[in-house]
Amino acid sequence: LLSKPRKIVILVQAGKPVDETIALLAEHLEEGDVIIDGGNEWFPNTIRRSEELAQKKIMFIGMGISGGEEGARNGPSLMPGGPKEAYDLIEPILTKCAAQVGDEACTGYCGPIGAGNYVKMVHNGIEYGDMQLISEVYDVLKNICEMENEDMGNLFEEWNKGELASYLIEITAKILKKKDDQGQDGYVVDYILDKTGMKGTGRWTVQEAAEQSVAAPTIAGALDSRSILQGPTEKPMVDRSQIIQDLESALYCSKVVSYAQGLGIIKAASDKNGWNVDMALCARMWRGGCIIRAKLLKGIQEALARDLNLPNLMVDPGFAEQLNRGHMAWRRIVSLGIASGISLPAMSASLSYYDQYRRANLPANLVQAQRDFFGGHTFQRTDKDGTFHTLWDDTHKDIGDLTGRTAGEL
Repeated sequence: LLSKPRKIVILVQAGKPVDETIALLAEHLEEGDVIIDGGNEWFPNTIRRSEELAQKKIMFIGMGISGGEEGARNGPSLMPGGPKEAYDLIEPILTKCAAQVGDEACTGYCGPIGAGNYVKMVHNGIEYGDMQLISEVYDVLKNICEMENEDMGNLFEEWNKGELASYLIEITAKILKKKDDQGQDGYVVDYILDKTGMKGTGRWTVQEAAEQSVAAPTIAGALDSRSILQGPTEKPMVDRSQIIQDLESALYCSKVVSYAQGLGIIKAASDKNGWNVDMALCARMWRGGCIIRAKLLKGIQEALARDLNLPNLMVDPGFAEQLNRGHMAWRRIVSLGIASGISLPAMSASLSYYDQYRRANLPANLVQAQRDFFGGHTFQRTDKDGTFHTLWDDTHKDIGDLTGRTAGEL
């Protein structure tokens, strides 16, 4: 028999099976018991279930889990969100079960109900971006540098010893060097159909980025690429050694930008919902056990702990210096992809995000002028306070009080 208060973890397919399982359990639970859902669930569903269970005084936690098969064996990253009282009951168990990096467990209290699922959702969005960036580097190495699988695998192994060290870089090296296991010559990866499946968390992340008005072009580019087939390309004359050097810098810079976007989505949602998510904790939880674990997360954790009000990871002095040092290599790779007809959606989106963020002014003034021209949406000026509307040509008339013209703006 389970000791009281009971603490029950469920791991079933998201959606209706979760509701059905909770309904069955709730019949036998009492006030103060805790149900923990460890599935990849859309966070509003978790909030709804918590409200329904609260009527029976049963506490509910939505906990994101990342780590795959290896995490199941050696400890995953655990991202719980729910009542603090319920978290305190399960904290000793989670701390022991989670992956350990140094003397830190890759878990912690994410915040109220919904926060844990949200952090895990964005984790998966970053994962989409990371995987797409690596696949774009692979595309350049294979189709421009004309490298063989063994050589590419060796290169990724070498990169995994430096600043790019991460789980995804590690497994990429192994994948590229795996010989076919179905009796064919060559390598498994070359027989895999170029069609990528997805479960929905990447799409949710992009939707939430739009909802929170946070730019996430790297993640959006990665999502789009899973629905696009690429045509044939032409191969230019290239300096392979220079491209390999540039790819290392471009991949690192793009990964930093992808993390910046994901963390920005979490911060915006946390502020909007009053979750008070500890951003440095997110980086700490992701350092071990999960799919996006990487060496650079230590620096991200330190940057977020150093400045609790850091507006964007890219403006941290350390990361800003790295991006400034690597941006020319980044540009060369994106330009090479364009010239070669090789699509680099995530990498080019990452570079555009970086460029837009570092600009003092963007051409959004023209877009807002267009909105005012055709819809009287008004605008703000750089030289004085207030809301303004211009009679752009003879077809425009005075629209009177401007107070309500911005109603409904996000």
